[in-house]
Amino acid sequence: MGTIIGTCGVYLGCMSNAVYLEYLVKEDPGIGNLVTFSSFLFIAVVGVLYTLIFRTPKRQIPIRNYMLVVVVFFTCNVCNNMAFNFKISMPLHMIFRSGSLITNMLMTILILRRKYALSKYLSVGLITSGVILSTLASGKEMKDADKTVEDGSFFLWLLGIGLLIFGLLISALLGIFQEQLFKHYGKHPYEALFYTHLLSIPVFGFFSNNILEHFWLALDSRPMGIPVLNIQIPFIIYYLIGNMVTQSLCIGSVYFLATEASTLTVTLVITLRKFLSLILSIVYFQNPFTLTHWLGTFLVFIGTVIYSDIPQKLKKH
Repeated sequence: MGTIIGTCGVYLGCMSNAVYLEYLVKEDPGIGNLVTFSSFLFIAVVGVLYTLIFRTPKRQIPIRNYMLVVVVFFTCNVCNNMAFNFKISMPLHMIFRSGSLITNMLMTILILRRKYALSKYLSVGLITSGVILSTLASGKEMKDADKTVEDGSFFLWLLGIGLLIFGLLISALLGIFQEQLFKHYGKHPYEALFYTHLLSIPVFGFFSNNILEHFWLALDSRPMGIPVLNIQIPFIIYYLIGNMVTQSLCIGSVYFLATEASTLTVTLVITLRKFLSLILSIVYFQNPFTLTHWLGTFLVFIGTVIYSDIPQKLKKH
């Protein structure tokens, strides 16, 4: 029963979160910092309330050991959300984020001196090819549009790609830092989730002007009626609240599923969720998606499945 609840939570939370986020960035491409801040704040507040109500056990990992993780985690999230302000479409964003295995493997080879099986290198090769194909296809569209309008869109798009690449590298470092932290102190995922979000809040002070600017823009957005409550609230505020709630549900469900189901089940659920979120974005928001994009997506999907050893694990089951 726990596995079913966790799986439903992942699909409901993560996929609806992708919809809310896409609505937000389509309405205001520069809203990334506000989205990141609101999500961090919501998860931190929920964590504080949970701690006060249920009196969770004493912290297992010292605060000082979280600081480096917090800086990297914060930077990674800000880069990923800021990319939307640089002409990056949601489908390309999803495909790029799926390429995190590339940088994870690269960093662990360089820093931890790990070696991998041939199948892992094959899968990363497929994922890399898929990301490159999708990026080139999007780049061609952006370049053609730039020639027509001449608004510097292609240059902005290149900056966005740079942000995504930097985000992938930072994300890989984050994985290594967390792995070493958990190796030393034991695995405490819920504690880490709470403190990485809570301790990141003060850092948003550096982006306060940008956050406030887009918050006022959100307040000035067109009103939207809420049938049950019979009230009207600004359109962007509604989707911002939806994004916060679904983001929390998404993350919490992934952690919950990890405690209730096998690694195979978790991997299958998350991999399929990413693919379905991409399809939803393409169909529901009618994002341009060429045959090259589909080929790239297919390579990323197959590469992820191979890397996760899903075929071998299914045989054992």
